[in-house]
Amino acid sequence: MKMSQKIKAIRKAEGLTQITFCKISGIALSSLKNYEGGHAEPGLQPILQITNTSLFEKYTMWLMTDKVAPSVGQIAPTLAHYGTDGEEVQKQIRKTDEDSAVRSSHYDQKAG
Repeated sequence: MKMSQKIKAIRKAEGLTQITFCKISGIALSSLKNYEGGHAEPGLQPILQITNTSLFEKYTMWLMTDKVAPSVGQIAPTLAHYGTDGEEVQKQIRKTDEDSAVRSSHYDQKAG
């Protein structure tokens, strides 16, 4: 499976729209659409953005090696929990929004 297909599998397993996935991971929507559409393969930076996001850490081993280790929390999207209440996703969105606000505030202080 190509890396771009794996990214889509992760997004689908978590029940996320492309927009929400991008908001959580920090990947540009246009880039994600190119990956999922098979028009481009992601480089190291977007892969790191995904694996360094707490919601997606559980897929790191599978994403990089096609292997899983459920005993240490490393799973494939097919083993992800379906039907969750979305609490973890909401936490990630809030954290992303807070981080963006802090960065914006810091930039405003430097620019002003």
